Amino acid sequence: MSSTRPGAESDGTDADTASRPVAVAAPVAVAAPVVRPPVRRAVAVLALVTAAALIPLLGPSAALHGTGEAAAPGVGGIGLLRTALFAALCVSGGELLVTRLARRVPGAPLAESPRSWAPCAASAGFVAALGLASVVATGNLVPDRLAQIDVGGLYRTRDGALALLEVDAFLVAGLCALSRRPSLQVFPLAAVAVAEALRAHPTTEHSPLTGTGLTLVHLTCAALWAGGLLHTLRLLRRWRTSPGAGTALLGLYARVAAVLLAAITATGVWSSLRRMPPDTILDQLTTTAYGRTLLAKALLVAVVAVLALVARLRLRRAADPLGACAPARAEVVALGLVVAVSGLLTALPVPIPWS
Repeated sequence: MSSTRPGAESDGTDADTASRPVAVAAPVAVAAPVVRPPVRRAVAVLALVTAAALIPLLGPSAALHGTGEAAAPGVGGIGLLRTALFAALCVSGGELLVTRLARRVPGAPLAESPRSWAPCAASAGFVAALGLASVVATGNLVPDRLAQIDVGGLYRTRDGALALLEVDAFLVAGLCALSRRPSLQVFPLAAVAVAEALRAHPTTEHSPLTGTGLTLVHLTCAALWAGGLLHTLRLLRRWRTSPGAGTALLGLYARVAAVLLAAITATGVWSSLRRMPPDTILDQLTTTAYGRTLLAKALLVAVVAVLALVARLRLRRAADPLGACAPARAEVVALGLVVAVSGLLTALPVPIPWS
């Protein structure tokens, strides 16, 4: 018996529809955004590291060309090792400075601070100091084999003792960086700065204590300036959700950097006049390898000062501190080149004061 009502014709559509599975349209797959690694940033960092390595390696030949001066054996490698040592000092010292400044910023999201680079910097400094100590142990010659290294002889010379002090200081700094009180790094890092200042001014030099004091202030301020800016930018990247705290931190660092720049300029000019008297400095800046490299360093520092001024002006006008980061990033790059040139400068022959 059919259930169809009288007078109604059934074409079987309802039955077929009920018995047939309904085709449901498959959901359109939305392509998830592809998270690409920051290739450009990685390439830029690699290019910077390469340039910083090539300056001390290839710089001696350009600086010494036509001067009649002879470079010490292995001057390129020594310059590269000293560049790594200076860079390690900058990263660790600057991180300590900016961490202290960040604690003075009200409402700063300290829990969002980036991971410390101090342990890696201390490791790099330890390797560089160990390489420089091996050079000192072979009579300031690059060793060809381990048998040439006289470790015991390091204890019998002033340069050897200073080289060992730097090796031990970076080792202790690395241990402090991994401890619960990383601020203790300030003591071994200060020991490295003192050792470098003493090494740069042997006792045979005229008034070595004055030169040591100038170099100590110059090196300390330069390390805090370069490393401090690097860590400030790292903090600003993590504090994007707190622009007010970022602005306050950048302002604090800018005030400290102004004082550091003044000290760097004063000690740099004084040190240059001690090694190159005023009546000969213009000639030696172009006819000696030391003078040429010093001139290149001075020009780079001038560029850094201009970039710092532009960043400070942007900071005053922009509500977002990231607006001042573009010239500040360029400033970091220029400071990295300054560190590399400084490493080369320490490996070149010091000009003889003449009148």
